[in-house]
Amino acid sequence: MSEDRLKAAPLAYQNEPFINSPDGRILRILSEYVEPLARFRREQIQDTVVFFGSARFQSRTAAEKSLKDAQAKGSKAGADHKKAQAAMEMSRYYEDARQLASLLTEWSITIPARRRRFVVTTGGGPGIMEAANLGAKDAGGKTIGLNINLPFEQYPNPYITPSLNFEFHYFFMRKFWFAYLAKALVIFPGGFGTFDELFEILTLAQTDKLAKKILVVIYGSEYWKKLINFQAMIDTGTISATDLSLFKMVDSPEEGFEFLRDGLTTYHLAGITKKEADVLPEIAKTRP
Repeated sequence: MSEDRLKAAPLAYQNEPFINSPDGRILRILSEYVEPLARFRREQIQDTVVFFGSARFQSRTAAEKSLKDAQAKGSKAGADHKKAQAAMEMSRYYEDARQLASLLTEWSITIPARRRRFVVTTGGGPGIMEAANLGAKDAGGKTIGLNINLPFEQYPNPYITPSLNFEFHYFFMRKFWFAYLAKALVIFPGGFGTFDELFEILTLAQTDKLAKKILVVIYGSEYWKKLINFQAMIDTGTISATDLSLFKMVDSPEEGFEFLRDGLTTYHLAGITKKEADVLPEIAKTRP
């Protein structure tokens, strides 16, 4: 009488119930470190400039359409009309983010380097994220989207370079990749998430927990000064006056670009002078 042969057990890394169980969490976390790392190396990404801001802002074209639709409904005092007017006003930040990302990318792709420098990176969704990815694409550069899996679906915007489109489960691993390669942060008006990302980096810089200089640009003084009273924080002793040097507040794409170009050149382009940085388009070399 022949004995029944046992079926071979699945390999541990092919055992989906285990991988998706609490015991497999460490492997899932590790994969959200190793898999992006492999892709960044393959795509020759050396470092990034990260754009944060509201996911709710529309382009000027979309905002104009929303306003016309609200006006067509009748009353100009209704909630829909007020919302559309606000969207129209805030659409300037979408357009400015697109322009700033384009200016930065036009400059960065001319830097003679073996790997890609200062690649525009966002959270991968709509609003300011979409605008920055679009601006980088307009300029002919690669651009990164670090999306997050949420209960309500957030689809990646169509302007991310496909090979640099990421989806994360763990917020802290997504945050790690925002900071790990970043040489600068550009903070546009936004909500809770934008505040979280801004103050986390400022805290790390204030406490000397960053191994590199990360430039922080806060865009739109009209918006931010209504929400944050930095002088009151100094007056009450919760921060030092010198902490204001951790960031630069700007109000135009040109001002933001000049600050980023000069700072990135000073801190992160060893061997390249500011004068050379100003004429990089003339000295650029073809990438391998």
